[in-house]
Amino acid sequence: MSDVSTIGPVDRGILKDLIASDDPPMRLLLLCVLAFLSACATRPVAREPSPGIEAVGNLRLDAVPTADPALGAVLRRYQNTRPAQFLGWLPGDRGVLASVRFGDVAQLAAITAPEGMRSQLTFFDEPIANAVVSPDPAIDGAIFSKDRGGDEYFQLHFLSFADGSSRLLTDGSSRNERPVFARDGRRFAYSSTRRTGRDFDIYVGDVASDEAHRLVLQQGGTWYPLDFSPDGQKLLVMQWISISDSRLFVLDIGSGAINRIELGRGGSADTSARFDVDGNHIYALTDVLGEYVSLVRVAMADGVVVPLFAGEKWDVDEYDLSADGRFLAIARNVDGSSRLKIYDRQANDTVVSEMELDYGVMRGVHFNWAGTEIGLTMAGPQVPGDVFSRRVNSGTLTRWTRGETGGIDPATFAMPELQRFGAHDVDPAMFGLPRQIPFYVYRPTAPGPHPVVIIIHGGPEGQSRPEFSEFIQFLVRERNIAVMVPNVRGSSGYGKTYLALDNGKLREDSVKDIGSLIGWIKTKPEFDANRISVYGGSYGGYMVLASMVHFADQIRAGVSIVGISNFVTFLKNTNPYRVDQRRPEYGDERDPDMARFLEDISPLARAGEIRSPLFVIQGANDPRVPQSESEQILKAVRENGTKAWYLLALDEGHGFKKKANRDRMGEAVIQFFDEHLLLQP
Repeated sequence: MSDVSTIGPVDRGILKDLIASDDPPMRLLLLCVLAFLSACATRPVAREPSPGIEAVGNLRLDAVPTADPALGAVLRRYQNTRPAQFLGWLPGDRGVLASVRFGDVAQLAAITAPEGMRSQLTFFDEPIANAVVSPDPAIDGAIFSKDRGGDEYFQLHFLSFADGSSRLLTDGSSRNERPVFARDGRRFAYSSTRRTGRDFDIYVGDVASDEAHRLVLQQGGTWYPLDFSPDGQKLLVMQWISISDSRLFVLDIGSGAINRIELGRGGSADTSARFDVDGNHIYALTDVLGEYVSLVRVAMADGVVVPLFAGEKWDVDEYDLSADGRFLAIARNVDGSSRLKIYDRQANDTVVSEMELDYGVMRGVHFNWAGTEIGLTMAGPQVPGDVFSRRVNSGTLTRWTRGETGGIDPATFAMPELQRFGAHDVDPAMFGLPRQIPFYVYRPTAPGPHPVVIIIHGGPEGQSRPEFSEFIQFLVRERNIAVMVPNVRGSSGYGKTYLALDNGKLREDSVKDIGSLIGWIKTKPEFDANRISVYGGSYGGYMVLASMVHFADQIRAGVSIVGISNFVTFLKNTNPYRVDQRRPEYGDERDPDMARFLEDISPLARAGEIRSPLFVIQGANDPRVPQSESEQILKAVRENGTKAWYLLALDEGHGFKKKANRDRMGEAVIQFFDEHLLLQP
């Protein structure tokens, strides 16, 4: 279709009559007009071209260049890394259950020998989110969850390891999550929005029975089951109010009676509770004792709370107890990286095994059924993600998987350096010195000065940690771009005071942290301060948009993935079950004063100040940040004359899970940076 306009045809009959006029001056004037119109009829008139939309499978690419085969050939090596995630031990400790990508999406796999064959167990078009194995070998199966097209309406299914069959356990329409098995391996509890579509109630079912699941708790709000008591009569449950306010209760399944377990006075985040093997005590994680999350043991009889290893700084990420109660494993988040210790509870908590990663993360820590070995996932900048186990007494480390890295030697992947920069404000705890903001720097090996991409995490209560990213590795190795990954105020992992520094009307203080990072970059000649870009998803997408408003003359380009563009419309349009969880963080938009504040700080209200090219990426089925958030900012910046690309995935939600979609998205982002960041102004 032509991008030029032409003057429309002139009625020849009218012209014939006018030219035949007896008035010579009029005839001359009309002949001149005719000549002008004739010239205009063939002359192009410039017009801003409307963006073209290309359909590629379930992707809609608006103003995005077509795929570049040469770029794709190089990029595919990075995109074909294949990590594995540890999910649990198979019955009888005959191997491990893992999540591994087969084809386009992650599926369940059984691995029965270290670095052995990954036997695929599920074969769906949608990714498997997680799984929990029944503790009864006779049941010989697991419960897994799966949604459709990223809509996050997870359904629970039971998978039989014996014959590979699976069957639906839930209603097929509500959101269902957090399944936990009773000790008998048959009964299970889970949380569901089935009753109202907004509240998370708790149900109990039996994987060996087709009987309807029993509704055992309906208090309103968000509730999750955590653990059955050893006799199966009670259930530990958690009421989730916000990241800084979650409460523990014991539910009597038979009577419905519910009693709170108070770990301290005032509000606290109490999570991850489980019964001790005696049923008379519980373990729980809480921040009630200070700045960091710690592990406590609580007596059920009198409520006495005993801190465990409270003298150690940093958050306890997760913990596990061996089936006989003898060994206790604790994984801590130490300034972003993981440290694991295994204690012998029968030997005065002697440390019998310990692992510490300089740059890396351990997740999914879980003892085998015999209590002799602990399994986990380890990931780092040079390890895309693999399943390992460690013998409790000998300390022998076993590697169960070796994820492919596209033929690239993983030892050549760039390692980050953890640094800190001074913020715009002072830290009272540091005697009035500037508040220190942690961030990771990935540097190219080629000489600089290097363009910079700042990657901002979501949440906002998330934390960027030194895990593998094929995207970062490509930028650093193939484009000589320095990548900086900050944990701005409001991030988890650095204490509850730091976590709350961006709440409510403090929101833009976290945006100012990006300005401080830009200031730090300007002091380092190894970086090109004239070529800085921002990239982020979800709340990180808001940070991208806000940074492009506040630092418009310092940012060359920005990529917003499922980003919030207006907090008021976000809170009105996000899925109903999420609204009350988000208000403690962002503010209650039903209050007129808060609504005005949220409108004022929203990037949509200041879209005219975004002058650098913007790439907006969205999943059509996103239940958290709806499609309207991306499209309203896209429309606004384009109306103001700013160049903007748009990529929409019809079969994705809050982030892209399917490999084909992720690959094309990654290639498009590289194309965007090639055009708008790497080219000299």
